[in-house]
Amino acid sequence: MDTIFALSSGAPPAGIAVIRVTGPQAGAALEALAGSLPAPRRATRAWLKDAGGNHLDDGLVLWFPAPGSVTGEDLAEFHLHGGRAVIAAVEQALGKLAGLRKAQAGEFTRRAFANGRIDLAEAEGLADLLSAETEIQRRAAIANAGGALSRRVEAWREELLRLSAGLEAVLDFEDEDDVADLPADFHRSLDALAQQLRIALDAPSAEPLREGFRVALAGPPNAGKSTLFNALLEKEAAITAEIAGTTRDVLVRPVAIGGVPFSLVDMAGLREQGSDAIETVGIDRARGEIDRADLVLWLGTEGEGPAGAWEIEAQCDRAGHAAKADPDFRISAVTGEGMDDLKRSLVKHASGKMPRPGDLALNRRQRDLVAAACVALGGAEAVADPLILAEHLRQARLSFDALLGRTSTEDVLDALFGRFCIGK
Repeated sequence: MDTIFALSSGAPPAGIAVIRVTGPQAGAALEALAGSLPAPRRATRAWLKDAGGNHLDDGLVLWFPAPGSVTGEDLAEFHLHGGRAVIAAVEQALGKLAGLRKAQAGEFTRRAFANGRIDLAEAEGLADLLSAETEIQRRAAIANAGGALSRRVEAWREELLRLSAGLEAVLDFEDEDDVADLPADFHRSLDALAQQLRIALDAPSAEPLREGFRVALAGPPNAGKSTLFNALLEKEAAITAEIAGTTRDVLVRPVAIGGVPFSLVDMAGLREQGSDAIETVGIDRARGEIDRADLVLWLGTEGEGPAGAWEIEAQCDRAGHAAKADPDFRISAVTGEGMDDLKRSLVKHASGKMPRPGDLALNRRQRDLVAAACVALGGAEAVADPLILAEHLRQARLSFDALLGRTSTEDVLDALFGRFCIGK
């Protein structure tokens, strides 16, 4: 296996930069630049030199022999002064050593997974932690990165294995009178396990938390959507003008309001026919975004918005604006009238749709696997044949194994670890 290296700290310049090396040649690389191996897990000062004896930096080095490292392999760290030239010189010196190459995105974490240091659910939590921008995202991500979901799934799996063991005894010794029947609590325990899975599936999903609660601003041209969009973002992200059809494409921007992550969506104004082919495509995309949104703010004619949309009477500062008989909110994105009430309501509504700290939150991949296990257990409850029952339990166990990454396809792993930055 190759030995890889990468900058694992933030982009230079910085006060300190950390370059990590992991793989079978990590110790040799550390010796080549620092002159010797320090005591394991002890920061040691060293003058770093390249193969020609040229001084590269005066820094700290650390040595983590396998398997006691984050990757499960031999791992070395170089703590350097964070200037671009220093980092470039050390990376160049490492790149000239035999068997070393620069790491790809997520390759350090992928090796930790491959070597059993973390499971797939913990890796997904770590990916979410790296992209967390709000406190609520950080709390949920750090819980999963620390194994909260993994422990829950392991408990489900252990209970399933216990039930399977009782069933296997019946299959192995079905001709012997003393073990011919299933344990008395078998079906009760099976139903209790299935109920735990149903509760997990009924809980708020992880996507609104990770991607932001998706709020689409919809209505006809010149209804004030882009102005409201900019006001919620508190910056000029969308072009506003009196000309109908100014917004042609979908604009999606993340924003935190009251500590809650949102994805705001501005879009083309809805009307029967666009002024040209480009606007027509934009209108089609807008309708798709309305279907995808967690919530729609409707700025059009009262009662013509999608089901569940909030009625917004916008531009209330303008004389002759389109008034509504019973709007949820009357606002002016220009003067700020009604904006605080709208924001507070958005935060309250979105918070109720998101997992609370400590709650189990499943992403799409995890939800699909838990749903598959639930279906398998539901099928098991409906059959009496021990062989068919055993197959249903096996299918549920396979779903749990896939959830933790014990059986995963390469495309699933590629998609996950591609979310990581280089050096992580």
